[in-house]
Amino acid sequence: MAGHTFAVSAREELFALIGNYEPFACDGGEPLFTLIEDSGAVPEYTEVYRNEGLPYIYGRTASGNNVYEFMESRNSGMCLICSKDNREGRLIMMGGYLKEKLNRSLMIMYALATAGSDTLLLHAVVVSCEGKGYLFLGSRGTGKSTHARLWLEHVEGTKLVNDDFPVVRDGVVYGSPWLCKTPCYRNVSVPIGGIVMLSQASYNKMRRLSGIEAYVNLYESVYNRPWYRCITEDIAKDQRQTMNKLVSTVPMWHLECLPDEAAARLCHDTITR
Repeated sequence: MAGHTFAVSAREELFALIGNYEPFACDGGEPLFTLIEDSGAVPEYTEVYRNEGLPYIYGRTASGNNVYEFMESRNSGMCLICSKDNREGRLIMMGGYLKEKLNRSLMIMYALATAGSDTLLLHAVVVSCEGKGYLFLGSRGTGKSTHARLWLEHVEGTKLVNDDFPVVRDGVVYGSPWLCKTPCYRNVSVPIGGIVMLSQASYNKMRRLSGIEAYVNLYESVYNRPWYRCITEDIAKDQRQTMNKLVSTVPMWHLECLPDEAAARLCHDTITR
């Protein structure tokens, strides 16, 4: 994904649960990181960060490995132990929801391992149109998927690229296997034509964001998942540089809108002008 190769080693029955990765399968190539399903007890570690009110814990072992533990009813549901260089991760899973735990672990390792390569994993919905990709940002419930659907229905040539977690690298947006709603696992990429922050309103209005405004809105879309805040300590500098580069080279807009055709046409006509 986005030019990065990674490998997974796990029980055969686990691979039957993750067909969403099949479009991204490849042969050969040196993996940037490898995730290995493991068993046994959670290692002892020193707690560094705990997301208050949520079951996410980040810590370090005596040997310096990073540990990301996710609790379920006060018991460990998943523990990811990453090497210092983030090239190898061991995943211990307890209980159910194995697919979700594997997805989350791969997202964590991907974010860690690619942070120094101008790569961002962010929460957005992406469509392509006329050879460019357009990212719709916003908090949960603001209508990102609805707005994308309006483009698909009313803007000719529009296709869905990703409905939840695309990857951005060097001004290009990529599909990923990480989605929550629409089963759209597309191994495609398009240059970014624009980024749009959405908010609901009783009217349709659009304006270009300044550099600072654009950075703040992009920041919220990168760090809007509680578990993501656990992994940022060692990669924050690289991510800030990537976000600064993105908002300085790609136009970003704020669209206050209704969920209607007029909003989609206003957005399309403005950012493609």
